[in-house]
Amino acid sequence: MSKRIVNNYSEEFKHSSAKLAAELKQPISHTAKELGINSTTLYGWVEKYYPKQTGVKADNDPLHEELRRLRKENARLKEERAILKKAAAYFAKDIS
Repeated sequence: MSKRIVNNYSEEFKHSSAKLAAELKQPISHTAKELGINSTTLYGWVEKYYPKQTGVKADNDPLHEELRRLRKENARLKEERAILKKAAAYFAKDIS
């Protein structure tokens, strides 16, 4: 069983790495590989120091709300369709 290695990075390193990743036009995972750190770690730092750069929208964003509403409606409609298919099959079997 392998042991987990915990690296403690200074705040200055975290901030400068996040700034570099946010400003470059390359994927964050590529920047993390060049810096020798885990890409998930760098994603976390970028989200912490530069939240607008990650493309993550706030939950109260109108587009986010509409997307959530549409997904909920889509799931309801799929469920209704499945029920109607089963009912149609039941009644079609009954007619034959």
